[in-house]
Amino acid sequence: MKIHEFQAKSLLRDYGIPVPKGAVADTVREAIQIADDIGYPVVVKAQIHAGGRGKGGGIKLAANRDELEAAARSILGMKLKTPQTRPEGQHVHRVLIEEAMSPARELYLGITLDRKVGQVVVMASEAGGMEIEEVAAASPEKILRAHVDPTIGFLSFQGRDLGFRMGLPWEQVRQVADLIGRLVRLFEEKDCSLAEINPLVVTHDGRVLALDAKITFDDNALFRHPEIRAMRDLDEEDPLEVKASETGVAYVKLDGFVGCMVNGAGLAMATMDVIKLVGGAPANFLDVGAASADRVASAFRVILSDPDVKSILVNIFGGIARGDTIATGIIEAVREVGLNLPLVVRLDGTRAEEGKRMLAESGLPIIVATDLLDGARKAVEAARR
Repeated sequence: MKIHEFQAKSLLRDYGIPVPKGAVADTVREAIQIADDIGYPVVVKAQIHAGGRGKGGGIKLAANRDELEAAARSILGMKLKTPQTRPEGQHVHRVLIEEAMSPARELYLGITLDRKVGQVVVMASEAGGMEIEEVAAASPEKILRAHVDPTIGFLSFQGRDLGFRMGLPWEQVRQVADLIGRLVRLFEEKDCSLAEINPLVVTHDGRVLALDAKITFDDNALFRHPEIRAMRDLDEEDPLEVKASETGVAYVKLDGFVGCMVNGAGLAMATMDVIKLVGGAPANFLDVGAASADRVASAFRVILSDPDVKSILVNIFGGIARGDTIATGIIEAVREVGLNLPLVVRLDGTRAEEGKRMLAESGLPIIVATDLLDGARKAVEAARR
């Protein structure tokens, strides 16, 4: 789950990590009040779940009240387009008003899980303020790493070592080491999947603080954090993904034309690959999980809500759920939903033959495939008729 920058900075404050003075505003009047309280100059920052806001005109500097009012009016309500938003852009509902900073140095700090090592990794770089992926590609030696041993935690000498390797003087090294320790504690206690500060700035008077922040959380651990769940902003999420999550179906909207319904994330990835292999394009990633009739019906409703879908490929491997049980769910769901698109079903695994026979004898216009490749070909062909 993603949160806004102002919410991330609220968490940073809770853990004692310095951030600029500021507050969020829903209206121009609120923005003026906040800026008057902080003092000029200030920065007006659009709050959406995407990076690259400055390039799209979503971050503006205001030296006085007139400029602040003009900036807030232009950003609030705009459709902000960045390389990370949907093509139509993202509606801006609120802005963050912050004191303007003129940093002496910009650094990068990020914490995530290193799945190869199986440990949390702290990444730091002297090349802050840039896209860290570009830095990693062009100058990988500038990305410093320190892993967190789960048995002993993050040690203060690791923070000092990162600070020295970024070329900081002793006074900032102590601040950076302390800040990293606090961010690691936040990451672990809140079950984050990413905690990133970019840029982490050093001011001209020697302070170190987080100028921008991005924090995402492990969805599977949200049941432990009602205070984090309360930060969820449904306006920032795809409506179909919200609808799917309410029914327990894992769904991600893609830009293709073949709707996919699969049980198991690995099988879903393989299905999308084979659709691409035969010249098609998947319209979604959908893992229906345990394929009961109710879940299958819910999944059909989500897929059919996407106007880009021209055919549907159901690729189910019967394991714990038997093939005949799955076939029953598909037949009931198709009759309930009233399917009006070509439907191709590939069924394998336990009692798959019984399931195929049930689909063939159902009287419904279901195209039964012999294997995944056959199913993908039939779904792509049906979509293009």
